[in-house]
Amino acid sequence: MNIDFTPDEEAFRAEVREWMRQNVPRSPEAPNFGIPNDYELNRAWERKLADKGWLAYSWPKAYGGPGWTVTQRYIFDAERALAGGPPISPFGVIMLGPVLMKFGSQAQKDRYLPAIRDAKEAWCQGFSEPQAGSDLAALKTRAERRGDRYVVNGQKIWTTHAHWADFIFCLVRTDADVPKQQGISFLMIDMRSPGIEIRPIRTIDGHHHLNEVFFTDVEVPIENLVGQEGQGWTIAKYLLVNERTGIAGVAESKRQLGMLRKVVAADPARASDPAIARRLAELRVQLLALEYTHLRVLDLAARGSPIGLEPSVLKIKGSELQQAISEAELEIGGLECLPWLTDVSGSIRTFKWAAERYNFLRASSIFGGSNEVQKNIMAKLLLAQH
Repeated sequence: MNIDFTPDEEAFRAEVREWMRQNVPRSPEAPNFGIPNDYELNRAWERKLADKGWLAYSWPKAYGGPGWTVTQRYIFDAERALAGGPPISPFGVIMLGPVLMKFGSQAQKDRYLPAIRDAKEAWCQGFSEPQAGSDLAALKTRAERRGDRYVVNGQKIWTTHAHWADFIFCLVRTDADVPKQQGISFLMIDMRSPGIEIRPIRTIDGHHHLNEVFFTDVEVPIENLVGQEGQGWTIAKYLLVNERTGIAGVAESKRQLGMLRKVVAADPARASDPAIARRLAELRVQLLALEYTHLRVLDLAARGSPIGLEPSVLKIKGSELQQAISEAELEIGGLECLPWLTDVSGSIRTFKWAAERYNFLRASSIFGGSNEVQKNIMAKLLLAQH
């Protein structure tokens, strides 16, 4: 999609593009399709962004961010993806940071926000449980108040990068005698605390992104409670708006579809196939519609307007499009997608990761709140208006 930028915005885009060209890490063993797998590469990349002042790119200046406009943030993310830069880990910058800005105490802001902004501490998210995924409010991990500490017992699952993280922000049950949404609180927990056990989950793409996290009598200072006891559900809903908007993955989808179109154009047999041409055109139209919708949501946020069902729309359509592009890569690539083929001429380097990407993205319609749950949320919001 062509967007008319002002001269200042064009100059900003040129600056970001040149910086990305010089600084994006290159690793053939760390494909970029949503979640980085190389810890050292990713941490070095985020430290480099932090040194430039661009890691917390969505933050206002008051909290150490660059204070960019919505358009500048759009340009930055687009140029980062176009250059092949790994996605920024969302847990600290995108999720917890805004939560602390809105609900955190001044002491919490002073302690945690600079460390997130400067890439000194990594975070993970402790929401889902074995019997509380789609029905997150059914969570059972409990935090019992004992003097000046909480004692946490329970289990979290599908915890992305828990094995990398210094801290985890968790939803925990602090009151079992009230309706389930009202008894939930939001705690920040040091992952080095005694009583925490991490067990890896290896997913169908062959990598270790996910984990089970077990808490056995884990002591947490009461000053790590964000907001008030029982306010966790309100905070979680606020956080999930940011998460689901990010899951739309517009920048990554633009990069992947652009790469696929280039590969097809370079192969006379594929380029002359009308079925492939139609399929790529359909994907491009879907991506344009998603991008327009994303920009509208960003504009609403910039103007302080209320946001309702839009994050759910972005999450559903964005995850479906990511899956559709990965399916097209796999089917158009054919035998070149087989992982054990390493010496095929032509576009093998592009299609090498297609099967892995396809397998990983099967989960995109589940994580961040399954698409079925998003449709229920949308239905409730729409019905409430009538």
